[in-house]
Amino acid sequence: MSVTSYLRQGPRVAIRRVCRQDYDELTALARESAEMLRRWVGARENTVEGFESYLGRIQQPTHEGFVICLRDAGTIVGGVNINNIVRGALQSGTLGYTSYASTTGRGYMTEGLGLVVQLAFGPLELHRLEANIQPDNTPSLNLVKRLGFRREGYSTAFQYIDGEWRDHERWAITAEMTRTAAQLTNVPHRPSGEKGSRPPAGRP
Repeated sequence: MSVTSYLRQGPRVAIRRVCRQDYDELTALARESAEMLRRWVGARENTVEGFESYLGRIQQPTHEGFVICLRDAGTIVGGVNINNIVRGALQSGTLGYTSYASTTGRGYMTEGLGLVVQLAFGPLELHRLEANIQPDNTPSLNLVKRLGFRREGYSTAFQYIDGEWRDHERWAITAEMTRTAAQLTNVPHRPSGEKGSRPPAGRP
């Protein structure tokens, strides 16, 4: 995929919209990661018909679909959807995202999801993003914490996944929160020995 199709680029990854040509690569990634993802997203059929239905959905104004790619190689390492977009007075959307077994644990999702948040609060003109996460999905919880999301509540029996109604924690971030985080990041470094504190640095 041409670099010119990227919507945002970071040091290692970039994001672009999902396209029909991604079917084979995404299907292979989903199959190799099925056991890792089953607990969180349930079993899914990776059929051409299902993918076409997904493409139709993300072409609607209420949904957006992106892939996270290695910036230089173009290889897909993750995916992010913004679902249930509401305009008007809310300007909000709900995030869904996935990593894959062959590339998980390398910080690609932190960088890639951060780029999607930038896009959402920039060109997409959203104000708020929400993520609903199962309480024992520690990697996903740590991911949104690193990006500055805040826990807002707990939803009992929120979603039917893998044969059970599963509880979820509700996390969210707003455009104002990202601006505040950027301001904190740009605070001048205090010389050694000067009193004061700096925001902690998290691992990607």
